[in-house]
Amino acid sequence: MALIAPRVTPGLAADDARNLARSLQDSNDITVFVDGTVHRLPDEARDAVVDLLGRLGRGEAVTVSSVEEMLTTSRAAELAGISHTYLRNMTDRGEIPVEYRGTHRRIRLADIMAWLETQKKTDAAEEQSNK
Repeated sequence: MALIAPRVTPGLAADDARNLARSLQDSNDITVFVDGTVHRLPDEARDAVVDLLGRLGRGEAVTVSSVEEMLTTSRAAELAGISHTYLRNMTDRGEIPVEYRGTHRRIRLADIMAWLETQKKTDAAEEQSNK
């Protein structure tokens, strides 16, 4: 699959970031217009757009890129927000499935996303139990 080069956008100016953050706060209605036409996004796409807007609203720089289905360990670790070594150790322990292409490890995007979802649930449960 050919990938389009990533697009890097610097953080918004403080006033713009504050206004965007205020607009997103407690908002349940995110409407997307393309050339004046309203489009309803599937939940996953909506969540990605809201996440992108939230990051911009915090004044963060963002990178938008395509993701291959089979990832190198470096790319998978980057997406998961963990070190390459930690990810390799997790594959060695069987916590994340891995496929080998010769001597190179490849990890399915779906497996990384499932691990991240498990981490979110674990973090939420720990946070709830600490209250």
